[in-house]
Amino acid sequence: MMLSEHIKEKRKKNRLTQVEMAERAGVGLRFVRDLEQGKHTLRMDKVNQVLALFGECLGPVKQDNV
Repeated sequence: MMLSEHIKEKRKKNRLTQVEMAERAGVGLRFVRDLEQGKHTLRMDKVNQVLALFGECLGPVKQDNV
């Protein structure tokens, strides 16, 4: 599942509008829209602000093939 899909699913499951999620996370509405649309260049700290609403965070993950 893509991050954009994950965020949108979490938002809807928690019955939040994009505006409500932006306000609660302390980010702009434009950022939430970009995030849910899968924009490739987003600030990781702001992504984590949104994920924190759901008890999650984004971070480095070891790849098996490296």
